Amino acid sequence: MKKLVSLFLCLALLLSVMSFAAAEEDMTLNIMLPDFYSDSDFVTLEAGNPVLEAIYKATGVKLNITWVPNSGYGEQTTLTLADPNNMPEVMVMQGPRDAIMIQSARAGAFWDLTEYVNDAANYPNLAAGEKTVYENIAIDGKVYGIYRARPYARAGIYYRNDYAAQVGYAEEPKTVEEFKDMCLKMAAIDPNIYVFNMCKYVAGTIGIMTVMNGAPYSYGVNAEGKIYPAFEDAKYQEGLDFIRELYAAGGIDPDFMTIESGNWNDAERSDPIKALMRLDCLDNGYRYQEWLEQNKGADTEKPIVSLLTAIPDKDGKIQIWPQNIGASGEIVITKAVSAEKLPKVVKFLEWCNSAEGQTLLNCGVENETYWIQSDGFRYTFPEGEKDNAATYDAKTATIQHSLNQLGMNVNGDLTPATASTLLRDEYNQNLLENAKYVINNPCLTLESETNNLMGATLNQEVEDAQVQYIAGKIDLEGLQKIYANWHAQGGDDILAEYQAAYDALK
Repeated sequence: MKKLVSLFLCLALLLSVMSFAAAEEDMTLNIMLPDFYSDSDFVTLEAGNPVLEAIYKATGVKLNITWVPNSGYGEQTTLTLADPNNMPEVMVMQGPRDAIMIQSARAGAFWDLTEYVNDAANYPNLAAGEKTVYENIAIDGKVYGIYRARPYARAGIYYRNDYAAQVGYAEEPKTVEEFKDMCLKMAAIDPNIYVFNMCKYVAGTIGIMTVMNGAPYSYGVNAEGKIYPAFEDAKYQEGLDFIRELYAAGGIDPDFMTIESGNWNDAERSDPIKALMRLDCLDNGYRYQEWLEQNKGADTEKPIVSLLTAIPDKDGKIQIWPQNIGASGEIVITKAVSAEKLPKVVKFLEWCNSAEGQTLLNCGVENETYWIQSDGFRYTFPEGEKDNAATYDAKTATIQHSLNQLGMNVNGDLTPATASTLLRDEYNQNLLENAKYVINNPCLTLESETNNLMGATLNQEVEDAQVQYIAGKIDLEGLQKIYANWHAQGGDDILAEYQAAYDALK
C-alpha cells in the first residue's frame, strides 16, 4: 500500500512539474530572506547546490538569494524598502501588521495579491489558505502577501527535566509560582550553567513570561472598555520583575544581547551544557530532545526535555502568548516585478506550496539533505548513520541553509512524514488542546496612523529599556520614565486612535 501511495504521489509531482515547466519560460528571481545560519557558507546554484538545481529543473526559476542575518532583518527591511531602485523582487516581511508593512503597502511597494489568493481555479494551493489568517494580514481589505503558516498555540517553555529533578521538581510545576520557584532553584545548581537560554531576540521571552503571568498581549482593555499598553499592567510588571530576579540570581547569561538568534541553540547543545530552559517555539523543544537522542544517546522512551505550556497563574487563569497570528510573516512581491512578470512569480509561489515545492524548500533533496529510511519515514541522516547525524546537519546547513524561510505551507504540511516520537506527539497534541488558551491583541486589526508612523520606534525604545531593567542597569523609576516618554512621544495618540476604532466596532 505504501508503495502504491508513493507511486501516485510521484505521478502527481511529475504532472505538476510538467505543467509548470511547460507553461513558463526560464526566469531569475531576486529574493531576500532571513538567515539563521549566518556562520555557515551557502552553496549557490552556480556551485552546484542540488536543492536550487532541483527547483530550477522543476520550475525554470533561478533563485538569486540575498541572505540577511535574522537578528538584523527588520532593520535591513526598512533600508531596503527605502530604496525602490534596489528592491528584491520577492522578500519576507516578518511583521504583517508592522508599521513598515502597512506604510510600504499603501505607498505601492508591493503588488496586491487579493485576486490570486481568491482564484481557486488557477491557484488552488494559495486559495486553500485560511480565510481568517488572510484577513489578519490584510491592509485596507487587500492581501499583499502569502502568509507563512504557523500554529497559534506554538509558544511555550521547554526545559531539562533531569536538572529540574535535582532541585526537587521531578514532576512539572503545576502553577506559575511553582515554575518561578523551580527556575530560581535551578539557578543555584552551577554558576556556569544558566537557566533561561536567551538571545538578543527578547520579545518572545518577555511575551511568554508576562502573558503566562496573567498580562494582556500588546494591549489590554480594562473594565471600562479603555485600551492601555500591556506593559502598564501590574501582572506584566510582575513577569518582568521575575526575569530581572532570575538574572540577578545568575540564571541568565549577562551577555545574552550579544547572542544572535541563529546561535540560540548553542548554549543548550554545548558540551558542557550552558543553559537549561528556553521560552520559545515548542517545536524547538522536541527537536532538542531528538538532537539529544541522536548526539548524546538520550533515552527515546523517557525524554529529558519537558514541554510546559498551559499552566495557571496565581489566580488560576491560563493564558498562552500567541507566537503569531496564524502566520510568521508573509512573502510579498515587490514592484520590482513588472506587471507582465507578476503572474509568473505568483505561479512560482503557487508551486512553492505544492508537495514538491514544500519538500524542496523545507527538506531539500532526498539522499542529499534528507533520507527515507526502511520504516518509511524521513530522517536527516542515512540509515545506520545516527552517530554521524551532526556531520549531515552541517552539510545540510551549507546546502539547504534557511530556504525554509521561503516556505508558506498555507495548504498544510505536504512534506514526507517524519518518525513519531513521544515529545513530537505531545507537541502536536498541545497544539490542539491549548489553542483555546491563546490570547489575542485586541488592536491587531484596528487602525492607528500614528502607530504606522512611529509605533516600531516607540516599541523598540520600550524593549531596549526593558532589557536594561532586566540587567539591572536601570531601576523601576527609570523604566517608568521610558513608559512616560512612550506616551508623550506618540503613545497617547496611538491609544486614542485605537480607542476610536475599537469603539466604532462596538
